[in-house]
Amino acid sequence: METVVAFFEHIPSSYRAAILIGGILLFWSIEGIIPLSLTPYHKWRHAGLNLFFTLTTVVINFLFAALLLKTSDWTADQHFGLLYLTTMPLWLFILLGLLLLDLIGAYLIHWLEHKLKWLWKFHLIHHTDTYVDTTTANRHHPGESVFRAIFTILAVFISGAPIWLVMLYQSLSVIFSQFNHANIKLPVQLDKVISWIIVSPNMHKVHHHYKQPLTDTNYGNIFSLWDRLFGTFATENPANLIYGVDTHMDAKESNQLTNLLQIPFQPYRRSADISYSGTHKADSVTKDQPSVG
Repeated sequence: METVVAFFEHIPSSYRAAILIGGILLFWSIEGIIPLSLTPYHKWRHAGLNLFFTLTTVVINFLFAALLLKTSDWTADQHFGLLYLTTMPLWLFILLGLLLLDLIGAYLIHWLEHKLKWLWKFHLIHHTDTYVDTTTANRHHPGESVFRAIFTILAVFISGAPIWLVMLYQSLSVIFSQFNHANIKLPVQLDKVISWIIVSPNMHKVHHHYKQPLTDTNYGNIFSLWDRLFGTFATENPANLIYGVDTHMDAKESNQLTNLLQIPFQPYRRSADISYSGTHKADSVTKDQPSVG
């Protein structure tokens, strides 16, 4: 465990870039071997659009890096945060830290993005992808990247996570997000078992269905615990899913960079029909659930 701490405390930027690029290449390759969806699309063109947003996300995170570091160093020096309420073994400190960072820095902001119209209009860019694959993981409007960076800092402040734990979480977040967005077909039972611990590909694909209420389920990033605990977990046969969001299914809007950047500043569109006739929905997901997704 001490080796993990030492490595991530001083992880070079080149290593972090290698994790990002290596993950994309790995899951991109696996998609070609065991694809979930066989729908043909211009994979390189699709990747180019999503990689643009990946780059903007990297830039936004870089701009917030100093504040993130200062917040983490302060909490660690002052022993401020939930992780310092009691002494615990290192392995438990790491596990609880990862869970708290995931809850506040990922699940909470994601849930809010589906509940608040002004946040949804930025998050909408992620959902407009009608061909979900591993490159979709970082398809976020620059505005949304700012919101997520702020909540990451908030998560560090509340948890008291030291910088090595933040770097560990962010590295895992990149890999797991690329994994659960990847267009890969796992054995059904294996995917189901995985989804009891982490967000699996089939679990997250439900979130990318083009209509409510399934759009408003499975907000998890790494751990599936939060969706199960807060009643936002849902399952569905992948064959029944259609990717995208019903208010922006026109390819001229969902696959055009200029329009995607402008969507948050365009008039809000309400989903015309939030009914869904799927076979397996979470009990807490109802047809009249208030949401804007």
